[in-house]
Amino acid sequence: MRRVALAGVVANAGIIMTGAAVRLSASGLGCPDWPDCTSSSLVAAHTRGDPMVHTYIEFTNRMLTFAVMVVAVLVMVTAWRFRPAGARRRGLVWLAAAQPLGVVAQAVLGGIVVLTDLNPAAVSLHFLLSSTILALAVTLWSRCAEGDGPATRLVRADLRVLSVALVPVVALMLAAGTVVTGTGPLAGSTFVPHAGGRPSYVPRYHLPLEGVTQLHADIGWVLGTLVAVLAVCLQLTGAPQRVRRLGWVLLGLVGLQGVIGYAQYFSGLPAGLVWVHVSGSVLIWIAALRLMFATRDRGPLTPAAEPGPGGAESAGPEPGGAESAGLGSVGGTVTVPAKS
Repeated sequence: MRRVALAGVVANAGIIMTGAAVRLSASGLGCPDWPDCTSSSLVAAHTRGDPMVHTYIEFTNRMLTFAVMVVAVLVMVTAWRFRPAGARRRGLVWLAAAQPLGVVAQAVLGGIVVLTDLNPAAVSLHFLLSSTILALAVTLWSRCAEGDGPATRLVRADLRVLSVALVPVVALMLAAGTVVTGTGPLAGSTFVPHAGGRPSYVPRYHLPLEGVTQLHADIGWVLGTLVAVLAVCLQLTGAPQRVRRLGWVLLGLVGLQGVIGYAQYFSGLPAGLVWVHVSGSVLIWIAALRLMFATRDRGPLTPAAEPGPGGAESAGPEPGGAESAGLGSVGGTVTVPAKS
């Protein structure tokens, strides 16, 4: 279950990165129709005025959606069959079912993006929906290795609250980033090939680029400050090693993201560097979610067994142990000596 759930995380993160590559290579209208590639061809075919390489890039990304769907269905089937204590875990099944449903929703929304000539609002929703599906995949990955007991804090109360607050701040930063991209020069295509008559340009947000960029940077500074405070406080208060490690990883990712962000802005927004920036935001999103889940524990994957003959008892893994010890320890048991 853990391995398959991780495959879901990788697939959903990967499709966001390949989607960004489509946009930043100006291939967003390489296939100007939907669900067909063109009005006369289901597969990649030449379109007037657009290089064939753009068509291949866009069509390849569409085909990758089928691979993501295969993984999503595998995740759902595995969650349905997953019964660590002899009973199906409904919460995990719902989290898993969100992945194939999300792929279908993304396909429909992707069609709207194409048919509206890369309308920036539709493109922003496309990215944010992908980020939401990724968040559900990370949640499944974290939850399948722990029980359903009440959450117990592993860190100080204020640090737990701060770790939870980081998630909406990162989400806000992602949303602001889509507005920056939808305002800037990287529109996904330079023109609308099927507009007829004189070529029309892809629509943009009618906002000042410097203003939305500054807002995005300000949110980044707020996020970086909060992450730095959290990482230092986790270290000083003796939080579990895994939690402290995730805090420093998140701080490193946010710091690197800031450097890349300023570098791309002052170098004229080169597409390659912008792609690295988008990919970094995906990693930050995953790390922030992982850190939030790591600051609490919901008990062992399977409940402790009743005392056996002779007073011996079989105990489940320690709280949080299944997740931190690796795949081999999930659902494992150990026998402890009887108490005198």
